[in-house]
Amino acid sequence: MVLALLGALLVGTVSAQIYIPPVFGKDSLDTRPDELSRLYIPPKRIMWVSHDSLVQNKEVLLLSGNGQPELGKRNMCSMYTCGRDTASILLDYGRELHGGLKLVLGAARPWGTQLVRVRFGESVSEACSEHDGGRRRKGYSTNDHAMRDITMKVPSDGQIEIGNTGFRFVRIDLLGSDAVIRLKEAPAVMRYRNIPYLGSFRCSDPRLNDIWMTGAYTVHLNMQEYLWDGIKRDRVVWLGDMHPEVSTIMAVFGYNEVVDKSIDLACEQFPLPQWLNGMSAYSMWYLIIQYEWYMHNGNLDYLRKHRDYITGLIDCIDSCVDEEGNESLAKSRFLDWPSTPNEAGVEAGYRALLCWALDDGAKLCDLLGEKGHAAKCNAIAGRLKKQIKQPNRLKQAAALMAVAGLMEPERACDEIISVGGAKDFSTFYGYYMLQALAKAGEYQQALDIIRQYWGGMLDLGATTFWEDFNLDWSRNAARLDDFVPEGKDDIHGDFGDYCYPGFRHSFCHGWASGPTPWMTRHVLGIEVLDAGCKMIRVNPHLGDLEWAEGTYPTPLGVIYVKHVKKDGGNVVSTVKAPDGIKVVSK
Repeated sequence: MVLALLGALLVGTVSAQIYIPPVFGKDSLDTRPDELSRLYIPPKRIMWVSHDSLVQNKEVLLLSGNGQPELGKRNMCSMYTCGRDTASILLDYGRELHGGLKLVLGAARPWGTQLVRVRFGESVSEACSEHDGGRRRKGYSTNDHAMRDITMKVPSDGQIEIGNTGFRFVRIDLLGSDAVIRLKEAPAVMRYRNIPYLGSFRCSDPRLNDIWMTGAYTVHLNMQEYLWDGIKRDRVVWLGDMHPEVSTIMAVFGYNEVVDKSIDLACEQFPLPQWLNGMSAYSMWYLIIQYEWYMHNGNLDYLRKHRDYITGLIDCIDSCVDEEGNESLAKSRFLDWPSTPNEAGVEAGYRALLCWALDDGAKLCDLLGEKGHAAKCNAIAGRLKKQIKQPNRLKQAAALMAVAGLMEPERACDEIISVGGAKDFSTFYGYYMLQALAKAGEYQQALDIIRQYWGGMLDLGATTFWEDFNLDWSRNAARLDDFVPEGKDDIHGDFGDYCYPGFRHSFCHGWASGPTPWMTRHVLGIEVLDAGCKMIRVNPHLGDLEWAEGTYPTPLGVIYVKHVKKDGGNVVSTVKAPDGIKVVSK
């Protein structure tokens, strides 16, 4: 799959000054300009119509329009209902988008408003599914978080915009009887943050190129006013889920205010002594994100703004860990959804995550001059390490233990993570499994798993990465971008579990973007050694690749690297870095 990703449309622009009409006065109205941009994107193909006699001249909808209604019926798609025969059309916009639908209409018969049903879908099946009435049943869709099944009136000789959700497909049904509407245009309205892709990745394997860009695009769609978890469902700030997204933002976009805003909002919504999002593990992720975000951007003022929250959180954790290493942060432990049945493994991984967070917490406190709290972090971690739990064959737990230094990476991979290859990987914690493989020197295996697991979603028609994916689902599954043949499984409607059964399953979830920062870090070999990217190590690991090149955004400018494997396996590297950045190797 070739991902153009809107090509030249996704380029940076200089922010224009916002002018407020003088009739409002300077102080009479609180205003908030829209931070995001909009694109009107015509459908790429007509997937299906109920009957050619009921939907005529449909091809005009594939053309770019001007958004202006016109009198008459020239160059318009006509939709008819006759008795019980309903006019329906299914449109494919080519890839996952965030936003809604604009209908530009001509004259209706009878003249006036007409009733239509509009269904948005991340898959063909979802766009054609029935609403579940709030019961969350497999095979049925929901309106949770965002309306995707809407019945409403549309005007004659006018235009209307409908919906705000994540989708690729739209089905339009003309309801009522003996009615006609004429559609001049039906573009998707894409709402997105207009920022350039400063980071890039290309290599000798097009599949890996597609995976890198799909992860980047997945996160870009979730960079709305705040950094969301998903664009169809989970349109809120989940601090823990942000970590892979922030890692991707650093590799692709560099600094962006959406991260600061989202961290700030989460802390406002969950003041201490509450855990962020009501989940103790997500407060651990807060410390990890803060440290990595600081190392990339070097913004000490932002850390100082969070000084009291950081030290207060460390005090909360300290009060919950006794001298023997028993901890009582919260009754509920959460890593990710697929790991939840393995309670012993989750417990081991949870404690490892806490040790990782405390290590980063100590570094944050050193930066802030809070030596007492830095020592407190180290002391808590020392108590926790008196009781190192076993991962109980859980890949998520073994990965965290390897990253946190509680388990030799080689052992974690040989005994658990590498067993079965991509089997039991998850979209969220797969990132940390890949990190553990890198720590063990298993770069080739990591690349193979990326191709199989994340590439497996692409093979099923994905243009963004999903909330969850299990390779077993794909054994007899049809692609998401076509109707499901008899005897095949519906990859969207038939699977999913926990909070995401069936069509509630999000097909654009930022936490699934891990391969993007992983390939930047380990294939391109770019590692930040000093705050603000003032010192960078470049140490590539090409595995079976013949070459790789790319860019990495820093506060001082964009770094370019290229690595070419020569005869005998030696790699020759070219590195171009802006002034002010020191580059070291190995």
